[in-house]
Amino acid sequence: MLNPRLDLLTDYPFRRLTELLGGPATPQSLVMSIGEPQHPAPALLAAVLAEQAAGWGKYPPADGTADFRGAVADWLERRFRLPAGRVDRDRGVLPVAGTREALYMSAQVACGDPRRNVVLLPNPFYQVYAGAALMAGAEPVFVPGAGGPWSQPDFAALPAELLDRTALAYLCSPANPQGAVASPALLKRTVEAARRHGFILAVDECYSEIWDANEPTGALSACAVLGDGFANVMVFHSLSKRSSVPGLRSGFVAGDPTVLAAFARLRSYGGAATPLPVLAAAAALWRDEAHVDENRSLYRAKIDMAEAILGGRFGFRRPEGGFFLWLEVGDGEQAALRLWREAGIRVLPGAYLARTVDGVNPGQGFIRVALVHDLATTERALARLAQVL
Repeated sequence: MLNPRLDLLTDYPFRRLTELLGGPATPQSLVMSIGEPQHPAPALLAAVLAEQAAGWGKYPPADGTADFRGAVADWLERRFRLPAGRVDRDRGVLPVAGTREALYMSAQVACGDPRRNVVLLPNPFYQVYAGAALMAGAEPVFVPGAGGPWSQPDFAALPAELLDRTALAYLCSPANPQGAVASPALLKRTVEAARRHGFILAVDECYSEIWDANEPTGALSACAVLGDGFANVMVFHSLSKRSSVPGLRSGFVAGDPTVLAAFARLRSYGGAATPLPVLAAAAALWRDEAHVDENRSLYRAKIDMAEAILGGRFGFRRPEGGFFLWLEVGDGEQAALRLWREAGIRVLPGAYLARTVDGVNPGQGFIRVALVHDLATTERALARLAQVL
């Protein structure tokens, strides 16, 4: 007998897209539907992996190495202006096999008390959040942006009786798909609400290093201002976008040591430990900012190009962070279908990244376009997109 909760997982966006378009992508397709970075991997990656090749013959420790945890803690303190030593090198950082695994498993850490059966999600949102909530037996509550379809949700403004039933809240900043960044004030309000009402705040910051004009702040910065350590807060980071190495499957979770201890206990039964050569390479990448600056410049150049081609149309806005365009096209499914049939371009309908609440799907009129290809390919695709639509 299969788990009946699996019947709730019926609308994964890329399966829906394949059904809409009548089949998978072909070698001739231009895939702009998935956020898979195509920039070259940093040169240091191959060198470190080769140097550490002996590590492939050993089982890695689930909590990583002291070198990896130290590199991550140093980076967090440097990047988010935290006091030296604020991140606990032994209890405050854990490596994960990409953040999707960790974001999914965090619901199993947080949920289980029938009196707290609510998981808060942004709307639109990264689909793993919903799957995690449903498979943990929780009730997902979809919260639209406080300022419209380009904005972040304000969980602290929700009714107290709902927050008292909340076990976990997912927040993504910069947001996928809109690129909206949570302000320091919003982050502080949300952390305060998590502590006041006793839920875990899981902040997905995987796009934090791809930003346009201003460096995004983070949830740990808000914690540093508020005091009381990192209580109730987990942050998730990955090298996939920051360093253009999605195949490395390397990220980390950091924050509240009590929550991380429970997370580590769960992962000891079913999590994937990161191989020693990957840990060494990841530590080297977290210590290097030169390749990140170059990566960010490439994305900024593509956003500049998009503004030149699309500016003034399709509700174009420069994303504050990340590499997605969130374009208003009237009907996202029809636009995606037309782009596929007439131009061989695959984009994702915005409705597939959101849920209908009170008769409204905040992604219905949008498409998400991933600017992951080289400049020449991106220019050609955007010009064709504008022509077709």
